[in-house]
Amino acid sequence: MTVLHVVLLGFKPDTAPEAIQQCCADMLDLKNICVSAASGQPYIKSSRGGKDISIEGLQDGLTHAFVVEFDSEADRDFYVKQDKAHHAFVEKWFKAKDAPLGKAAVLDFVPGAF
Repeated sequence: MTVLHVVLLGFKPDTAPEAIQQCCADMLDLKNICVSAASGQPYIKSSRGGKDISIEGLQDGLTHAFVVEFDSEADRDFYVKQDKAHHAFVEKWFKAKDAPLGKAAVLDFVPGAF
């Protein structure tokens, strides 16, 4: 059962464009550096993202979006709860005292399950 993990990010106003680019590159690179504890192999099925281009005006400070695809809830759970590479990303870009992210939202869903 595929699980889609949607991550929406909003950067602090004084964030340098280079820092935004690096954060986005690091987010996408998680697909390559997050590895299964059991197999030692990458387990993220796909990852893509980009800068907001909506004309609806409902972004509420969120500027970048990413969609990460997992094969199962177990893979998603490992990513969120245990994956050291993911935890390092969250610490660096969101939790650290000087982190450039000012806002984030995360939604997970199974396509077609309502």
